[in-house]
Amino acid sequence: MGTTGLSLSRYLFVMCLLEMVTLTSEEFTVNGLEKPVLVQLGAEVELSCQLSPPQNAQHMEIRWFRNRYNQPVYLYNNGRDLHAETVSRYVERTELVKDAIGEGKVTLRIFNVSADDDGKYHCFFKDGDFYEEAIIQVNVIATSLEIQLLLYPPNIKGIVVECNSRGWFPEPQMEWRDSREEVIASASKTVSQDGDKLFNMHMTLLLNSSSSENITCCLRNPVTGQEERTSLVLSVPVSDPQFQLDTMWLEDISVILCVLMTFIVMQISFIYFRLRGLRASSFYYL
Repeated sequence: MGTTGLSLSRYLFVMCLLEMVTLTSEEFTVNGLEKPVLVQLGAEVELSCQLSPPQNAQHMEIRWFRNRYNQPVYLYNNGRDLHAETVSRYVERTELVKDAIGEGKVTLRIFNVSADDDGKYHCFFKDGDFYEEAIIQVNVIATSLEIQLLLYPPNIKGIVVECNSRGWFPEPQMEWRDSREEVIASASKTVSQDGDKLFNMHMTLLLNSSSSENITCCLRNPVTGQEERTSLVLSVPVSDPQFQLDTMWLEDISVILCVLMTFIVMQISFIYFRLRGLRASSFYYL
């Protein structure tokens, strides 16, 4: 009987411990913004997260970080802002709004947003040994309004049109379209990034006799869908007989130059070997 009572006591004790652990694991959760936050390059962004159920978080550790826990964007612990432990490039550009920290809500404010700030942010709360977090996605966007079109003189292959645009983020979709809004295959496309990680775009198009006369260079931000475009209307259609005559003339000139160069080389070779033969004959007679 005593043994049975002792076993029952142990069982109840274990059950109580399990119940306490369960209650502790459900102490709070962290709720953040579920949809990505869009922010223009150079603007400021606010990221908020909230404890559920609401409770005072003044005594807790509140940590905002990107990819690495030990490299915080912002760190608050037990009533103090720990700037010395924050990543240096964020120290002057961030602040933690704590007006509602008594209800478990804080807001991270980032000023002068750059392309480097694009990505995920972890909002991490820790109370003793218990912790939870929420993850918020930030999408930085930059759309350039400057699109430059360059038209080069005709050559034997046709007319080369060049499109350039700088200062995009993220990398935009870039394509040529004709007057019917149909996509035209580009001759080449080059993408590069500057020191601020903004994308610079370069694309060329070769127009021949079957090409459209109305050409448009289109760039679209893949996040917002915002599109910028610049069009070019050729003053002389590439199907114009004059254009065909010009290209034929260029081809004829190229052929003539090749024949002329071959003739010159042959003449030089002939003279060289003739002189060499004369010198050899003179030496023989001597």
